[in-house]
Formats: sequence, C-alpha cells, structure tokens
Amino acid sequence: MARERTFADKFFLFLKGLSMGAANKVPGVSGGMVSFVLGFYEEMIYSFKKINFKAFKLLFNGRFKSFYYYTNAPFLVLVFSGSMFSYFSVSLVLDYLIDNYELYVWSTFFGMIIGSIYYISKDFNDWNTKNTVSMITGAIIGISISFMSPAKENDNLWFVFFCGIIGVSGMTLPGLSGSFILILMGNYVLLLVDSVAMLFKTLTEIFTGDFSFMDSQERINYLKIIGTFTLGSAFGLVTTSHILGWVLKRWHQIVTAVIIGFITGSLGIVWPWKKEIYKIVDNQIMLDSNGDKIIQNFERYFPNFYTLETWIAILFVFVGITLILVLDKFGKERKEYIDE
Repeated sequence: MARERTFADKFFLFLKGLSMGAANKVPGVSGGMVSFVLGFYEEMIYSFKKINFKAFKLLFNGRFKSFYYYTNAPFLVLVFSGSMFSYFSVSLVLDYLIDNYELYVWSTFFGMIIGSIYYISKDFNDWNTKNTVSMITGAIIGISISFMSPAKENDNLWFVFFCGIIGVSGMTLPGLSGSFILILMGNYVLLLVDSVAMLFKTLTEIFTGDFSFMDSQERINYLKIIGTFTLGSAFGLVTTSHILGWVLKRWHQIVTAVIIGFITGSLGIVWPWKKEIYKIVDNQIMLDSNGDKIIQNFERYFPNFYTLETWIAILFVFVGITLILVLDKFGKERKEYIDE
C-alpha cells in the first residue's frame, strides 16, 4: 500500500496532472511522456487497471467508500482534475505562445524530449539484443508516424468514438502524441478545438441560466460529438491500461525499451525548424489546392546559424533539457504504487 499523501503531495500531483493535460493538447508532445518523467505513469496505469468487474460490483452494491479506495480514486481525481483544468487555463496560454513564439515553444519541447530520453535511459542498464531491437523498433514506428499525412475530417459518431480510443493513447503510451494521432485521423480541430469551445460556451450559458442552446441543432451535434469522444476516451483508457498493466508486469524491460524508442522517434514531430505549408488560422482550417481540409502540415529544414533567432531557439532547447534535469535532481520520487 502507498503511504498517505500529504497536502503538499496532493498539490504537486494536481500540478503534474495540469502538466499532462497541457501536453496532451499539443500535437507532437505526449502526456504519457510527462507522466513517465514526473514519476506517476505506473501508478496511473495500475489505477485504471483497478476499474474492473470487482470495482463495478462494489459500486452496484452501494459500497462507495470501498470503490473509492479500491480504484485509487483520490489519485485519479487529483490527476484528472488537473488535466481538465489545464484545458481552460495552461493550454490556452500554450496556444497563445505557439501563435506568437512558435519557434521557441517547439525548441523548449524538443529540449524536454531530449532530456526525457536521458532521464529514462540513465536508469536502464539492460541493453541486451532483445531490448536494443525493441528500442529500435519503437523509434522506427515513432519516426514513421511523424511522416504520415493527415486524413479528412469525419464526424460520424462511431468514428469519433474510435478517435477517443486511439487519441487517448498519448496518456498511456509515452512518446506517442494523442493530439498528433487525431491530426492524422483528420479530427483534431473537430474534437479538441471546435467541440471543446462549444462545450465551454454551453457550460457558461448553463451557469448563467441560459438554455437556448437546446434549440440549436449545430450545438446539440457538437455536444453529441464531445460526449461520444469522451466515452471513447474513457473506454480506451480502461482497456489499454489493462493491456499495458499486464504487459508491464511480464515484459517491463522490453516495454521500457520500446518507450525510449517511441520518445526518440517523436523528436521528428516537434523539430523546431519546420516551415508550415498550411495551418489553423482563427480555428479555421486552411484548404489545399483541391479544397481538402488539412491541418498543421510541415516541411522540415535545418536552421540558419547566422541569425540571432536560431541561437535563441538553441538556448530554449537547453532550457527544456535543464527543466527535466532539475526535476531529476530536486523534486522527484519515482515510486511504484502497485497493489498486486
């Protein structure tokens, strides 16, 4: 059993959830990587694993307190309240920074991923042939994903549900960005921009006693979409966590090697020096020459070392690396809360 958390523990766990939620919204950055580096990844996986038949039996029998502690709900509530809060706070700041200081933001993320690779690898000393091949395989898959082209938007509810299952992978698989996967599936703007904006607007209206949104078919459709996406995400979290919990227990070293490879492969997605071909402008997707909806497509190139901007960006790469090293030195307890 884990020790009782102090108020400070709970506060910092909330902040860690805040960081994970902000990372989940940024294409190319993995919330799972954040949870891995901040030391609560395995507790999160094993907590989701406790959402099983026994948990539902406790719930249906009215044993709410037993259900609460069996599922490690105090931990889950803190992490996901932080994640939800970040969507309407930290992630909005990130949106502003990406719009106005894009090169420096991506440079910082690039540095943080480099630091994360070092952070995870330094304690991994079992580089036998099997684990090395696993790492290379993870890197190849990560690189391959970064060069895939996005699909068209699809608001079919069954597809939206599937997007929820796949998109939540960024929380359960370090190095794999759920937001970037949604871009590839064509539904990033629909699910994480338009639908979230409509949900926020609707909640604001309800809070002020305005229920006129019920007469708007467009608004109802958006609420159906965000509701379906949420259900798909919840289903994906529980199912993938059960699979990962089982895999981690049996092949922990191999899984860690694959994760290191995934994170290394994701460097291509957050490469700071990339030229936009088309992008989102004021939440509207620019169209290509065929009128197809495309989002965040880039050409990568090498920096011009004769400009001050490039050297400032390189400085931010080192800032990102330093942030991870500071976490390693000063704040972190990497404990496993695994209840066999």
